Amino acid sequence: MSEKDWRRGDFPVLREHPTRWADVDAYGHVNNVVHYALFDTAVNAWLIEESGVDVRTLPAMGLVVETSCRYFAELGFPGVVTSGLRLARLGTSSVAYELALFDGPAGDDGPPAAAGRFVHVYVDRDTRRPVPPPDPVRAALARLER
Repeated sequence: MSEKDWRRGDFPVLREHPTRWADVDAYGHVNNVVHYALFDTAVNAWLIEESGVDVRTLPAMGLVVETSCRYFAELGFPGVVTSGLRLARLGTSSVAYELALFDGPAGDDGPPAAAGRFVHVYVDRDTRRPVPPPDPVRAALARLER
C-alpha cells in the first residue's frame, strides 16, 4: 500500500496536536521542521506513556539515527493534526516506526498530509555502544505490534 493510501485506521496509536501560530512559515503553511517535531513527539510521548517510565532515566537511550518525511498536502493554523504511529521493525538494538500526519482530529478520515519514518538505535548511556532496548521499552513495543 502506498503511503498516500494510509488512513488513521492503519495506525494503532493516534495523537492529536493543535497547531500553533509559530508553526506557520512565511508561505502560510506549517513548516517542514514542525512535521519532524510532531514525529518526535508522537514517538517519545507514546514511549513514556506506554512504558510507564521516563525514558530519559533508563540505562540505555534511543538515539535518532534516521528520519524521513514525504509531504502530500499542506497543514495550517489554526487546526489540529493527528499523528499516527505504528511499528515498522524491531531489531536487536533498533526500532523503526512508521508515522503519518493527518489534517484534522482523530475522528476524521482522509489521506495523510505527510508520511514519515523514524528510527531509534539504543545505546548504553555511558559507553554509547549499541544495546537492546530496555525492558520497559520492549514491553511497550510488544503492545504496539498487535
